[in-house]
Amino acid sequence: MSQNDNGEVAVLPAPAPIPGRKLHAYVDVAVVVIVLTCTNLIAHFTTSWASIITVPIAAVVLVAMVRRRGLGWAELGLSPRHWRRGTLWAVAAVGVVLGAVAIGALLPITRPFFLNDRYATISGALIASMIVIPLQTAIPEELAFRGVLHGTLDRAVGARGLFAAGSMLFGLWHVASSLGLTNGNKGLSGFLGSGLEGQILGIGGAVLATAAAGVVFTWLRRRSGSLLAPIALHWSLNGAGALAAAIVWHTALR
Repeated sequence: MSQNDNGEVAVLPAPAPIPGRKLHAYVDVAVVVIVLTCTNLIAHFTTSWASIITVPIAAVVLVAMVRRRGLGWAELGLSPRHWRRGTLWAVAAVGVVLGAVAIGALLPITRPFFLNDRYATISGALIASMIVIPLQTAIPEELAFRGVLHGTLDRAVGARGLFAAGSMLFGLWHVASSLGLTNGNKGLSGFLGSGLEGQILGIGGAVLATAAAGVVFTWLRRRSGSLLAPIALHWSLNGAGALAAAIVWHTALR
C-alpha cells in the first residue's frame, strides 16, 4: 500500500507486468460486467421481489467471487486500516451534500425539481432514506462498483481507464431505473416535457449525471482508500434528496 502526493491511498502495482496476470484481470472485468448487466435486467424487468433483493445479493456474490480470484480487502476498499480516513471523508462529503440539498430545496428556481411522486409523504421518505436507499442502493451499488469493479479495473487498465470505464458503466447502470423518470417528477416533466422526447432527454440526463457522480465516487474511493466515503456520499445524495422532496411536497400543500 502507498499514499501519493495528492493524498490518495492506492495499491502498488506489481513490479513487472505478467501477461497471464493481465489476461486474468481482463477476464475478471468481463465477468463482473456481465454479472452486473444481468443483475440490472433482473432487478428492473422481472418481479417486485427481484427488484428488492437482486442487487444486494449480486454485490455479496461479486465480493466473494473476486476474493477467490485474488483481490485483497484493500483493493476492494474494505480494509480496516482505512476506516478512520474513510470516515473523515464520509463526514465531509455528507456535510457538503446536506448543505447543497437544503439550498436547492429552498431556492424557487430549483425547488420544483424536488417534487418527486415517490416521496410525497414524510413517512415514506423516512423509510426510503433510512432503510431502502442504504440497503438496496447505496451500500450494494458501492460494493459492486467502487469495490469489485474498481478493484478489477484498476488491475486491468489502471487509474485513467478506471475513471473512464467505471464512471461510464455506472451511468449506463441507471438507464433502466430512469425509464419514466420525467413522468414522476413535476419539475423535470415541466422542464423536459412528458412525451417520448422528454423521456429520452430524462434518461440521457440521468446517465450523464450518474456518470459524473461516478467520477466523484471513484475519486473519493481512491482518495480515502475506503468504501465508507463513497457509500456516505451516495446515501446522502439519494437519502437527503428523498427527505427534501417530502418536505417540499408537505410545505407546497399548505
